[in-house]
Amino acid sequence: MKGLTKILCLTAAVSALIGCSEKPAPETAQPSLEQKIRQTAEQSLQAFNIPGLAVVAVKDGEVVLAEGFGIRDIESQQPVTPTTLFGIASHTKAMTAAAMATLVEQGKLNWDDNVIQHLPEFKLSDPYITRELTIRDLLSHRSGLGLGAGDLMIWPNTDKSTDEVIAGLANVPIEHGFRERFDYNNLMFVTAGKVIAEVSGMPYHQYVEQTLFEPMQMDESTIGFSRIDAGNDNVAVGTIEMNGELHRFPLDFLEDFAAAGATAASVDDMSRWLLTLLNEGKTPTGQTLFSEDSLHDMWQLVTPLPVSAKAAEQGTYFRGYGLGWFVKDYYGVKHVSHSGGILGMLSFTTVIPEKEFAITVMSNQQAFGALTAVVEESLELVLGTPDKDWVANESKKYHEFIQKKAEFTVDDVEDPQPALPLSHYAGRYNDAWYGDVVISEQDNALRIDFTHTDMLKGTLEHYNGNTFIVRWDEPLLEADAFIDFDVNRDNQIKTATMEAVADFTDFSFDFHNLTLQKQ
Repeated sequence: MKGLTKILCLTAAVSALIGCSEKPAPETAQPSLEQKIRQTAEQSLQAFNIPGLAVVAVKDGEVVLAEGFGIRDIESQQPVTPTTLFGIASHTKAMTAAAMATLVEQGKLNWDDNVIQHLPEFKLSDPYITRELTIRDLLSHRSGLGLGAGDLMIWPNTDKSTDEVIAGLANVPIEHGFRERFDYNNLMFVTAGKVIAEVSGMPYHQYVEQTLFEPMQMDESTIGFSRIDAGNDNVAVGTIEMNGELHRFPLDFLEDFAAAGATAASVDDMSRWLLTLLNEGKTPTGQTLFSEDSLHDMWQLVTPLPVSAKAAEQGTYFRGYGLGWFVKDYYGVKHVSHSGGILGMLSFTTVIPEKEFAITVMSNQQAFGALTAVVEESLELVLGTPDKDWVANESKKYHEFIQKKAEFTVDDVEDPQPALPLSHYAGRYNDAWYGDVVISEQDNALRIDFTHTDMLKGTLEHYNGNTFIVRWDEPLLEADAFIDFDVNRDNQIKTATMEAVADFTDFSFDFHNLTLQKQ
């Protein structure tokens, strides 16, 4: 028996040495990158109450997938496909920077040219900043203008032309010192688009489409919602969740935002843009659109952003904004990204150059956590980052946010003071950068009309003394605002100011920058 035991032990030892030991139970096979992305996208539709998603991912010079999930329009119930157009909003900023790079390479301008060299009429409310502001400053959010300052000239869509918007900048208040800090500002990119038009000699949309889209064969994409082929119904329609229900919210993809956010694109087309970025400016067919040096300029940190201790724990020790892109380190690699958002629709692009990987996710709902989940789950495979259930974590945060909005109320005022007769408040008011706002007395109530903005019409609800709350006719804007009337000792009103009621109102409703002078 001892001999048999010895033989068995020897056999086991030899088997171990030569790899012939009994095979352990097989581990669950790890999904491929394609499978992981598809699985996360499908889970996200239900977890975040999203009608439709579109995802494109590229790796090592190949398209991993370019697919649609769910439906593009809750009314038609038609599916999202790889050629469905979404408004990619602020991802347009990256394309504006690339278009500017082509002009730099042509010797028609330099990154550090003063804006007034190319737009002599350009003016901000600070003479020094007007004189010193450069092209690089336009593209890196460090002008001194506050977060979203002046956006009411373009958000929601107005009847103002680009020239009128840029002229209005002369009266938008400066909030911080020049190049002092990062403050996201769309109108600097609108101005950049005007520079591109002036220097190239053609409209911004034409230059970008001719210089970038056509060589990349981005045939479905266009700049400007009104320029989408009238016969093309493969266009996503946004939705907004309110009180537990999805509400269809058709919008024209930020037509007024021009170089800041007016692009409509499909994931089919975005695959070629992502491949061009990873190929350092060369299209999939080998044509050079911009140089490696230009890409370096765009992906070089220009304006620093703070990093929290939590971010450092997650592999990020520095971050900031380049030219049309956010940049940071992430678990030891460069992480380049940009998101885009309009009412009812979102997009998110992430590029990891060292891993030859890039991904864009688009959604016709405002749950950004879903886009984050798709991207981060893919990065777990690409970078080997810690395994987390991103769908569960982000979905929890999203639904808590939705609940917070549903429960939000304005605090009542104890012993509120009466208002003046409504006729005292009625009249035409003017803000130096926005223009006219009319308050009228109708049926024993006050109505407000932002005359350049069709969507900003509402009713004033008395709150306290000479303060009212503007309740917009379209509640899905989620942008109700206080309006405070300044009354002198003779009970005459000279000015009014405004401020968003809730902290979840989109920053582009920059009511706080208005000073309404009664005419």
